[in-house]
Amino acid sequence: MKYAEDVIIRPIITEKSNAAIAEGKYTFRVAKSATKPEIKDAVEKIFNVKVLSVNTMNYDGKLKSRDSGRHTGRTPSWKKAIVQIDRNPKPDTYLDKNAKEVNVNRKYKTAIDEFGAAQ
Repeated sequence: MKYAEDVIIRPIITEKSNAAIAEGKYTFRVAKSATKPEIKDAVEKIFNVKVLSVNTMNYDGKLKSRDSGRHTGRTPSWKKAIVQIDRNPKPDTYLDKNAKEVNVNRKYKTAIDEFGAAQ
């Protein structure tokens, strides 16, 4: 199991990602080997929010050249994740041994304040 801090590298703050914050969608640069369940667990652990869905995209590195094309290389490839959080978390309900309904009220936040974007 990976540490949550190793999965989430940094937030991606652009005009498009700032507009998506109003819908509860946050964009992160994540480890290339991270899976969707690992990203979900990491965001829930670090930011104390309830994650509804995770969408990921892999980006290949771009070709770069220096000295008029004499030296060529690539920028590193990377992975982006768009995470949608629950903006109205409801308490969890389940039945115990006596068929009695039990409510568990977890303290989830409705936004990620540490994201650094104007909401």
